[in-house]
Amino acid sequence: MTKFTDLNLNAKVLKAVVEAGYESPTPIQAGAIPPALEGRDVLGIAQTGTGKTASFTLPMLSLLARGRARARMPRSLVLCPTRELAAQVAENFDTYSKHLKLTKALLIGGVSFKEQDKLIDKGVDVLIATPGRLLDHFERGKLILSDVKVMVVDEADRMLDMGFIPDIERIFGLTPFTRQTLFFSATMAPEIERITNTFLSNPERIEVARQATTSENITQGVVMFKASRKDREATEKRKLLRMLIDAEGDKCTNAIIFCNRKMDVDTVAKSLKKYGYDAAPIHGDLDQSQRTKTLDGFRAGELRFLIASDVAARGLDVPSVSHVFNFDVPSHAEDYVHRIGRTGRAGRDGKAIMICVPRDEKNLEDVERLVQKPIPRFDNPLGDAAPAQEEAKAEAPAKSDDKPKRTRSRSRKSDTPRAEKAAEDKPNVEAAKPEPKQEAKPEPVEQPAEVEKTEAAPAQDEQKSNRGGRDDKKSRGGRGRNDKRGGNDNRVVGLGDHTPDFIGLSFRERI
Repeated sequence: MTKFTDLNLNAKVLKAVVEAGYESPTPIQAGAIPPALEGRDVLGIAQTGTGKTASFTLPMLSLLARGRARARMPRSLVLCPTRELAAQVAENFDTYSKHLKLTKALLIGGVSFKEQDKLIDKGVDVLIATPGRLLDHFERGKLILSDVKVMVVDEADRMLDMGFIPDIERIFGLTPFTRQTLFFSATMAPEIERITNTFLSNPERIEVARQATTSENITQGVVMFKASRKDREATEKRKLLRMLIDAEGDKCTNAIIFCNRKMDVDTVAKSLKKYGYDAAPIHGDLDQSQRTKTLDGFRAGELRFLIASDVAARGLDVPSVSHVFNFDVPSHAEDYVHRIGRTGRAGRDGKAIMICVPRDEKNLEDVERLVQKPIPRFDNPLGDAAPAQEEAKAEAPAKSDDKPKRTRSRSRKSDTPRAEKAAEDKPNVEAAKPEPKQEAKPEPVEQPAEVEKTEAAPAQDEQKSNRGGRDDKKSRGGRGRNDKRGGNDNRVVGLGDHTPDFIGLSFRERI
């Protein structure tokens, strides 16, 4: 078996590795370190949790052991998609470079530019950054990339998902053509392959596992869930999550719970806290200090449940995570591989459970197609909600049938006199109604003597007749506004208990 002593690492780097407790490299490390030490470009493809960070950290430190950086001109550059991953890479450099006199700087968002500028001005051997913050420093004239000798792109497929590919291409253009490039990704999308063909020169390709495979020591399962009612889906889904956690018992020492949306991250975290679970959220909208505090507490074992968006799905190294719960089926199938890769690390056993609602079944098919195997179905602790839903659907038509029948029977009994009255008044209304297309003013109809200025009911009847017989519609349905107000037919809709004189005059003019 290959050991680190067989990889020709710098003696001081090797000493730090031994002190960290490592003897044998992982397959990706054994494949990537030798060509990297020879100065060749490397294209590494491996599933998450296989030790990719050390596979570029160790050869970089060995190559940078000699020499010194100049002000604002870093000697090496590591690009990471998220702040958490960048901070983790920085910790790895601290671990393996403690016997070397090398300097580093971490450029991430959410931190003051001032402190970062001070480090850059002194000159750094290793610059670890997210693409956005790196370009911010460059555009402010604080950074020069013409002296970069080794460039690393970590989690390139996540860069693609987050829309960083244009920034990556720009950064490649700012670095020297003679640089050495170490490119690592868990999957090889067509866009990623295009970049490697463009910017890597005859790379050594190391693929230690089939693309987008999951670790064999992770027990996977999916619970098919259908809510009893649509408006109760979110509540019942959170209840199902709590039941799944309780069913694992003491085996679930800690867990990461992934949600697709940031608002769901906060909601699930609040719900778990309400029911006495030790949980905290982490996503991109939180302050960097809060994100760091939450993540440190989870790593230290002070926090049991970390509710996360995909910002925490890539590269976070917490070796002792026992479970991963996917509260939602990921929209991108590749994210499933990275999410469940947070458990079962470093040879440990892990368990990944996913909740799937009917609308996510297509995404579940995409995941199974990607990993090329079906995910076992687990029993739903809530039971099958479908019978209750079908029963509700069966009752709905009966209620809807009864309602119109009652309405029609009422209108026949109670509204017949009104219908007869409307039929009696209809000839007078027809005669009083002017022809719409006739230009000449119609002959006035003789008004009965009984009509007074303030009499509202005849005017109301004529007005409603001119508007298309709304009285008939109300009499058929029995739901007129006058009926709701106590059956006073003399009231005019919208005018209160009496009709103003000018309204009556307007009706007289029409007659």
